[in-house]
Amino acid sequence: MRKGRGHRPNLSFENVSVIDIAEEGKGVGKTEDFVLFIEKAVPGDVVDVEVYRKKKNFGEAKITNLKQPSAHRTQPFCEHFGTCGGCKWQHMTYEAQLQFKQKAVTDALSRLGGIEVSHALPIVPSPADRYYRNKLEYTFSNKRWLNDGENRTDDPMEMSALGFHIPGRFDKILDIYHCYLQADPSNDLRLKIRDYARQQGMTFYDVKAHTGALRNLIIRTSSTGELMVIVVFAHATDDEVNNMMSYVEREFPQITSLLYILNQKKNDTIFDQEVIAWKGPEYIHEHMNEIQFRIGPKSFYQTNAIQAQRLYEIARDLAQFKGNELVYDLYTGAGTIANFVAGHVKEVIGVEYVPSAIEDAKVNSAINNIHNTKFYAGDMKDVLNDDFVAAHGKPDVIITDPPRAGMHADVVARLMEIEAEKIVYVSCNAATQARDLIVLKEKYNVTQIQPVDMFPHTQHVENVVLLELKK
Repeated sequence: MRKGRGHRPNLSFENVSVIDIAEEGKGVGKTEDFVLFIEKAVPGDVVDVEVYRKKKNFGEAKITNLKQPSAHRTQPFCEHFGTCGGCKWQHMTYEAQLQFKQKAVTDALSRLGGIEVSHALPIVPSPADRYYRNKLEYTFSNKRWLNDGENRTDDPMEMSALGFHIPGRFDKILDIYHCYLQADPSNDLRLKIRDYARQQGMTFYDVKAHTGALRNLIIRTSSTGELMVIVVFAHATDDEVNNMMSYVEREFPQITSLLYILNQKKNDTIFDQEVIAWKGPEYIHEHMNEIQFRIGPKSFYQTNAIQAQRLYEIARDLAQFKGNELVYDLYTGAGTIANFVAGHVKEVIGVEYVPSAIEDAKVNSAINNIHNTKFYAGDMKDVLNDDFVAAHGKPDVIITDPPRAGMHADVVARLMEIEAEKIVYVSCNAATQARDLIVLKEKYNVTQIQPVDMFPHTQHVENVVLLELKK
């Protein structure tokens, strides 16, 4: 049933069955050939809804009445659920999350890539669904998001926030009280730093005016118990920097690496910024099996470390190394996969776009006495040419772990020319993986499909595919 609402274009629908869940965490309902994306809805719900944004063939809606709750529905554990942009699936049981992630992978591969998926293995669940991240980045802002019922105050300190961006609002930050993503002392650190800054009258960043003393806070933890804290200042005085850093050092003596950055650019990226060590080395360590990885403030490392090890074990096991293989590790990052498999093969050649990541990869080989790796920096489509293959040899196995956009078309074309016996394709986006497989399947059979959940309570899912050259 559809109803008009006064002079507004809003529509309402009754008894809508929620049949699926979309990437952004909204339930999907369908009525009268009109698709509804419904906030906080779970597949299996029956709901009455009101549409607040309408397009030609779909609308975005809110639940006005939960007629029949889904068996998959559960109580969200975080007070910020629905306002914060993270953990959008926590109103759904973890078992159901895994089910829908599995479906997302197989649907993408079969519908977009034309891949046979009947042999896909069950998704590997994350051992922990809370406090599993080893890195979080928070933003200081003088534009705190006001929750329902709150009124704006004239006190600028009451409008300051340290937390996460509100979805769709680059200028608004949700002040976070407790985040379930990163273990102690992450929450204590954030709250005490925020409160100290307020007490001292320090200004929080204004993203529109590009003013303010405090800009970002980055916290990195590791399974070794080491802790890195990076305070990013913008327009702070020397006294403000010294007082804040002294306070953090005093309050949290367990910090292994205490660093700060002065970033007055108009974007938050720190990759082109100088990092200044206040206390300790400019790195912490992570272990994976017997391998030690050095992690700096700019290093890339999988944020779910325990599940990352399982992901790399799967990639290694699918390749079925015999010990004499030459392996190319494309998009190698800090060389985590390359160093992880190096002890099982003859040689690994890693290629990565970011030069600093390649330096990390070389360091990680050196500190582990790994001597059968080589790393090169450059744009993949330019580096991976005929001369490169001639110089290093034709690989027996290619491991590729590209960003969400997938591989550049030129890189896919090069893989078709190289004709390695096996390709292990690790992807964080099954849709772009499927796009690349459309080309690769002309010469390769997809023989293994293994989804892996790295990020509970989100729509994100990793997928590992083994391709074997057709005989």
